[in-house]
Amino acid sequence: MVSSPSCTTLLTPAQMQAADRAAINAGVSGLALMEAAGAAVANAVAAHYRRCPIVVLCGPGNNGGDGFVAARHLRDAGWPLRLAYWGDPTTITGDAAYFAERWTGQIEAATPATLAGAELVIDALLGAGLSRGLEGSLAALVQALADSKLPICAVDVPTGLDGASGQPMGVVAPAELTVTFFRKKPGHLLMPGRQLCGKVVLADIGIPATVLDTMDAQVSENHPALWLDRYPWPTLDAHKYQRGHAVVVGGSIMAGASRLAAMACARIGAGLVTLAAPQDVWPIYAGALTSIMVQPMADPDGLADILSDARKNAIVVGPGAGLGQTTRRHVEQALATQRAVVLDADAISVFAAEPQALFRLIDGPCVLTPHDGEFGRLFSVQGSKLQRASQAARLSGAVIVLKGADTVVAAPDGRCVINTNAPPDLATGGTGDVLAGLIAGLMAQGLSPYDAGCTAVWIHGEAARLFGPGLVSEDLPPAIPRVLRRLRRRAEARSA
Repeated sequence: MVSSPSCTTLLTPAQMQAADRAAINAGVSGLALMEAAGAAVANAVAAHYRRCPIVVLCGPGNNGGDGFVAARHLRDAGWPLRLAYWGDPTTITGDAAYFAERWTGQIEAATPATLAGAELVIDALLGAGLSRGLEGSLAALVQALADSKLPICAVDVPTGLDGASGQPMGVVAPAELTVTFFRKKPGHLLMPGRQLCGKVVLADIGIPATVLDTMDAQVSENHPALWLDRYPWPTLDAHKYQRGHAVVVGGSIMAGASRLAAMACARIGAGLVTLAAPQDVWPIYAGALTSIMVQPMADPDGLADILSDARKNAIVVGPGAGLGQTTRRHVEQALATQRAVVLDADAISVFAAEPQALFRLIDGPCVLTPHDGEFGRLFSVQGSKLQRASQAARLSGAVIVLKGADTVVAAPDGRCVINTNAPPDLATGGTGDVLAGLIAGLMAQGLSPYDAGCTAVWIHGEAARLFGPGLVSEDLPPAIPRVLRRLRRRAEARSA
């Protein structure tokens, strides 16, 4: 179990190379690092597969060196094994050359024919730091590996996958198991890399954790270790007003969306929740909610009247709001308070024609929660999902929660997390409205926009994971207490 925030840190391939160099400069032998890496691959293979005929595909560089070490350990353990090298083995240099010389078995040429008779393949061809796509005989080999449907254990990343972005650089043979070292890379978590890597095993190979102090590593895998110490648990001397008062702005037609957000605000611990409803549909909202207060808005400026009470300290605009000028006016009124604001769905899309107008309004704690389509209406940035979310946070001045199977939470100061616990069951209408409510409810209780985004995304995913198949959005708010009970036990264990 991850026990400290540093264990969740993600390193790009370039940062991982820097970590290797820092470890060597600190006195750790490069040969020792490679020996430990190859042994970790062999141990992972032995732990996950029965003994069977195996082919180890090695390439130039340290990745291939790890493959030579893994092959030696597995052969010594009695695995029927062949080793094949792509390229000219006489040109191997560095630490990899040392371990290639220690290999006493035959070295075959790595071609598609090499795969014949294998029941398992170790892919140690290339590492994570690709700068261009695969070509020629290497592309043909990886294509044959993909077509073979053989189970694959990848060393570091499957060959052809960019470890920084999670994007394929041409053909990639999907792995069942990937063994990586010291810290995971963003490409292990970002789609489609997350699928292409299969199960990821993180191995300790002797790099001191202190090397992280020498680098500007601002990206992490989302985990309670990052934020649990700051979770706003109720205290004995607290009353409802001290736990915050969230306001959710309702729409005239899609009344369910804002009700989901309001219930999520309450379930996550906001002391009071008000749903601001248009006057003409106020009876619908009032008749459907009990613990949530419902206040009518006689006109588009009615929200400003509701927000005149300074105790209302967190606001959600967007769920079921519609794309009219009323929604835009509500966004303007919410942001003018400079209180905590969550903008979701239509509150984002209504600014598609002039995103800068929205960015100029953001002058306080604010979270935007777009999916990819909504994101593209506001931002024209390029790059990986991680890069796009980070650029958008800097441009807008808001925390960005870019949703999906690999939701990214990005702060304007460069901090980012990639979330990994969300199951596919969340791909159903209304779950995003629940997430917006969770974020607002946490900000109402005092969490920063970034901590609220990270915390809410994880709790949202965990509630869905524990509920399981058949999930609909209404199931999420009642599932939150189960997650909170588990988190509280973990928090109490940490403080004991």
